Amino acid sequence: MVTELFMSSRPPLPEAAPQIALPWIIRLRYGMVIGQISTAVIVHFLLKIDLPLFWIALGPALVGCSNLLLAARVSDPESPRRIATSTLVAFAFVLDTLCLTGVLMLSGGPTNPFSLLYLVHITLSATILTKRQTWMLGGLSILCFGLLFWIYRPIPALEMHHHEQSTNLHLIGMWVGFAVATFLVAVFSGKISELLREREDSLLRMQEQLAKKDRLASLATLAAGAAHELNTPLGTIAVVAKELERYATSMIRDTALVEDSRLIRTEVERCREILWRMSVCGAEPAGQASEQVEVQQLLQGLFDEIPQRLRLRVEAAELLPALMIPKRAVEQALIALVKNAFDASEPESEVRLSVKHSGDFLQFVVMDDGKGMSPETLRRIGEPFFTTKEPGKGMGLGTFLVRTLSEQLGGRLTFDSSLNAGTSAILELPVAIKAEPAYKHD
Repeated sequence: MVTELFMSSRPPLPEAAPQIALPWIIRLRYGMVIGQISTAVIVHFLLKIDLPLFWIALGPALVGCSNLLLAARVSDPESPRRIATSTLVAFAFVLDTLCLTGVLMLSGGPTNPFSLLYLVHITLSATILTKRQTWMLGGLSILCFGLLFWIYRPIPALEMHHHEQSTNLHLIGMWVGFAVATFLVAVFSGKISELLREREDSLLRMQEQLAKKDRLASLATLAAGAAHELNTPLGTIAVVAKELERYATSMIRDTALVEDSRLIRTEVERCREILWRMSVCGAEPAGQASEQVEVQQLLQGLFDEIPQRLRLRVEAAELLPALMIPKRAVEQALIALVKNAFDASEPESEVRLSVKHSGDFLQFVVMDDGKGMSPETLRRIGEPFFTTKEPGKGMGLGTFLVRTLSEQLGGRLTFDSSLNAGTSAILELPVAIKAEPAYKHD
């Protein structure tokens, strides 16, 4: 329960800052331990000020022992971690604040000039920890500093005021000033730290985009090479199919064989057309320019290339806006999603495609009644060469190319699925200004 109070509400990126700063935090804490004990010894023996050295040393000793745990985290970074580094550092700062409070209570309380050391941990927290952790540590420091006004061991040499009323006003002013300083440090240092984290986050996103482009460029090279290599055997198959058709027509007059030969030639020509597009555009699905496309045209192209069109049911609103897209590329993307839904469903089950308008986007939702996907599969879906199909039935590139296309067009591809509950693939694409009636097919 206590651990949850220090968990960040921000994404996991801020964990890097505490991890990087941890070795320096360990050195700082060791320095503070040595400095507190040395100062107490010097004040007691050289300045002849009576201090309870044994009780004062307990706080720094506790900090030193806890520092060994932090040092173990640095020396063995691969060890299993039940507590995040940011949470561990936050607990260390809380312990430092409490131990510093104990030392100050035994050595003059609010009159001790070293009470400003509270600000050190607040500043570090605002720099490397989350905003919530910084505010909690700041609140704890203000509370501990306020307790020093009522619970402390006075030291006459540090009492600079002789009138009770002026002394109280002085202490109250110190408390208010400390609270204001804490607020300013937390706000401004925290804001700077937040901007740095946002910049780091944007750099990571840019690195991910560059990695995707590198993978896409590799696929483009692979696709162009495959198109070049496969062109020759396909030409040979086309010639043999033509000779077979001629033989079946003139020699044995077998109608079935003639139809099969023509089908082979038709499919070969289709393969050669696909390979030609691959050689021209590579793996870049958005090779053509964007144009204003009506939903009716888009869905008509989809039905023309889906052999199992009788198993596909379309549900669309009466009035839908047009899209600003490369028509052929988006058709192929929808075909890939629909075919994946057919593969995931039972042979006779129905696949549903719903089209609806949502803000500045059109949503194409392809739903199947298959076995669904586990959370691990759902997390990896869309990675290149990742597939759940049997060997020989898919390379794991279709979904990756659809997601890449959607991102290039300013949209996105998401999935909603759970085991034994089917899968919904949601393709969102930007709309044009014009609106038109949707194409309906049942």
